[in-house]
Amino acid sequence: MLKQLYIKNFTLIDTLDIHFYSGFSVITGETGAGKSIILGAINLLLGQRADIKNIKTGCKKCSIEAHFDLSRYHMEDFFIEKDIDYDPDDCILRRELSITGKSRAFINDTPVSLITIKALGQQLIDIHSQHQNLLLNEEDFQLNVVDIIANNKKLILEYSEEFKSYLEAKKTVAKVKAQIEESKRNEDFLRFQFKELSDANLKENLQNELEQESEKLSHVEEIKSTLFEVDSILNADTNETSVLNKLKNASRSLINITNVFTEANELASRLDSCYIEMKDIAQEVNSYAEDIDFDPQRLENINRQLDKIYTLEQKHHVATVEDLINIKNQIEAQLEHLNNSDTELAELEKEENIRLDKCKEKASQLTKIRQAAAQRVEKEMRERLIPLGIPNVRFHINIQQKPLSCNGCDRVAFLFSANTSTPMQPISQVASGGEIARVMLSLKAMISGAVKLPTIIFDEIDTGVSGKIAEKMADIMQEMGKSKRQVISITHLPQIAAKGSVHYKVYKQETPEGTVSQMIELDTQQRIHEIAQMLSGSEISEAAINNARELLNI
Repeated sequence: MLKQLYIKNFTLIDTLDIHFYSGFSVITGETGAGKSIILGAINLLLGQRADIKNIKTGCKKCSIEAHFDLSRYHMEDFFIEKDIDYDPDDCILRRELSITGKSRAFINDTPVSLITIKALGQQLIDIHSQHQNLLLNEEDFQLNVVDIIANNKKLILEYSEEFKSYLEAKKTVAKVKAQIEESKRNEDFLRFQFKELSDANLKENLQNELEQESEKLSHVEEIKSTLFEVDSILNADTNETSVLNKLKNASRSLINITNVFTEANELASRLDSCYIEMKDIAQEVNSYAEDIDFDPQRLENINRQLDKIYTLEQKHHVATVEDLINIKNQIEAQLEHLNNSDTELAELEKEENIRLDKCKEKASQLTKIRQAAAQRVEKEMRERLIPLGIPNVRFHINIQQKPLSCNGCDRVAFLFSANTSTPMQPISQVASGGEIARVMLSLKAMISGAVKLPTIIFDEIDTGVSGKIAEKMADIMQEMGKSKRQVISITHLPQIAAKGSVHYKVYKQETPEGTVSQMIELDTQQRIHEIAQMLSGSEISEAAINNARELLNI
């Protein structure tokens, strides 16, 4: 419930601080006095798009703040989910707009996004303005009315999950079909690529090995010559100056003096070790020198294989044989997938049909519940509209089947006729402005209990009605205000104004700083005067005063 509204520097409002109460309240004032400004401030508070033109001329910023009593509405989960402090007795929403265009929103002094404050605002206040009558043109609004009365929120959520699952399965099938078609179009090319890569006999490190061997075979003469030269130095038996012979002789010389120079023994041992290692090296050099030979055919084969690898790397835009192997494996997987595609697609289509059947089952349950709820709505709407001056009203909810969508398979249309001689047609096409106002009030009264909104504001819902009909409409709003709910009606009709338990007046006032809008709570005498003025105009007669007293039961 809205307890207090504070507005600062918003359009024509300098400062407004007003308290509200439970039950049915009314707001009156001349056209242009500023009632729409107050509604605009509330809408801004609830997340509407901000415009710096709304800041009072000469001011740097405007702010709107509202205090709510949430103690009856069990809304703690919202605050826990958003990590916002929760005070059920005093929930504070605030919106600030600076001249620079910067907008800030707060819930209980915690900065929040506009999406968050809007989500909370939708649970706190329902503002029914005249443009909302256009909702009667919208199928979604009409379906929503039926769903609210059906109290089928849980089933709708279940259906929504099934529908999402079905759409996902359908999307997967379409994607796989497209992949299969694409693969089939490319099958010959894929098989050619796979054969080309397979024929290359690729293995890890192959390119490096081939390049090394090619380099060796290209320099065979140089290598062989060097090996023979080293072999001659190390291992020539006829050459007394060979390294091996010199090492051997040096070791013998050291052994000969060990009896007089004991340190020579260790030195001789180390030279023996060197001799053994050098002899082993000499044997390997000799072996390499004997084995290595120029093989032009082998070199040609290696270079041909390398050329093939380089060509494949360039073709596939990669740098290594390992990359080519990965590509080959990917193509192989694609071909394998293509071979098994019909089986995979059949399984996916089977899953899609299973999910579709579940979706249809939930949609059918929704249809049955909606049909039953539609009958209750039809009955209650006739009961509400007859006292509102439409004695021959016919109201029917036509439910027809449509393709599965996010809200089921039902197309809902409100059909209406105010006369026995006129066939029922879509309500937006045949109802007058006054009739639409009465229909919308009846719908709001009917669904408000199910939705349990703390505050409902009616902005001139009495358009097109007067006299007893207006009084009946006031009775409905008054009754709504008794059901632990706050109902506020902005009205030009004295019959409705007199029914409010609290009466506010909006008016303009000239000040040295310019024109400002004000809003005050009227006492009894002020209220009599306001309603008398609504009855007779600016010249208030005694009869109007008496009539006002009579309307107020004073």
